[in-house]
Amino acid sequence: MPSADSLDRARALLADHPVVDGHNDLPWALRQQVRYDIDARDIAADQSAHLHTDLARLRAGGVGAQFWSVYVRSDLPGAVTATLEQIDCVRQLIARYPADLRAALTAADMEVARGEGRIASLMGAEGGHSIDNSLATLRGLYELGVRYMTLTHNDNIAWADSATDKPSVGGLSPFGHEVVREMNRLGMLVDLSHVAATTMRDALDTSVAPVIFSHSSSRAICDHPRNIPDDVLERLPANGGVAMVTFVPKFVLQAAVDWTAAADENMRERGFFHLDTTPEAMKVHRAFEESNPRPVATVSTVADHLDHMREVAGVDHIGIGGDYDGTAFTPDGLDDVSGYPNLIAELLDRGWSTTDLAKLTWQNAVRVLGAAEDVSREEQSRRGPSNATLEQLDG
Repeated sequence: MPSADSLDRARALLADHPVVDGHNDLPWALRQQVRYDIDARDIAADQSAHLHTDLARLRAGGVGAQFWSVYVRSDLPGAVTATLEQIDCVRQLIARYPADLRAALTAADMEVARGEGRIASLMGAEGGHSIDNSLATLRGLYELGVRYMTLTHNDNIAWADSATDKPSVGGLSPFGHEVVREMNRLGMLVDLSHVAATTMRDALDTSVAPVIFSHSSSRAICDHPRNIPDDVLERLPANGGVAMVTFVPKFVLQAAVDWTAAADENMRERGFFHLDTTPEAMKVHRAFEESNPRPVATVSTVADHLDHMREVAGVDHIGIGGDYDGTAFTPDGLDDVSGYPNLIAELLDRGWSTTDLAKLTWQNAVRVLGAAEDVSREEQSRRGPSNATLEQLDG
């Protein structure tokens, strides 16, 4: 673990340059656990028995901005409605905790929140199934405050291939390219976590705005299809985008990949969705782990990914996206949202400069959102909304 001196330095750095975290699944956890009964999961109180996230731990972790995921499962009927419910959940949280959370729609809003000592709260939709093949619905989500959309989740959709499904359209279909163009016009960040490498490359070919990976790590360090190949990382400087390292053990530790496959199969055999984190599902997880000890990732494991991603993409193109409350397991030292100082201290011990760490934690993510806004103004001066349909473009 990092030294006490490094931890003190890390906390001081985060006081000035807090973490912009690209992905937290608290809204889905609230849906799963208490059907959005915020009284039952009051994050002003200690929720460590139930959640990775509460206000005190966000403060302890030095989090200054959070993209709250408004994720819904790709096999869930009525995905658009469920996404709207997720958005409503985030809005309820912001309204309930105004001393701690501030709604943010722009890079300028993020800076205002930082100046006020509040946590800038943004939203990201996780999976193109949330727009039901409708560019009008995409625009509706933007108007409600969604500032990135992950093009797929774990399953292919009609116009884009997922990293964890069998290839279908070979990356992006013609309609998929139009989705990216419309996101550029709106100023909505194109998120390439979860998508197939072919989809990543197609999106980079099309996007005139910086892209993000809201929660993905390096495939060269851990060979999992959810991670980013080096040839894609190498393209980020020209695009201006940011790859935000995730902490999920099965994406950062090679030994955890095989173990997770077995654990997921165990869940399915017992009638649970493999990403279920309800108390009943976690009992099944824990029983499996007792018989099959889990390979444990650490702060150092995650730092190895960041070292490599910095080397390949450059320090201006990396960030952090923990995926808290969207994973059953976390690395030692990064157990919940209070753990970010441990990672920053580890990087300090590895020789990272405070200038580079300020880019990693705050500056890169704010810059990318601002750049997307600049592109949007230019695009909207040239063309209006697209009303293209899947049927028109893909046949």
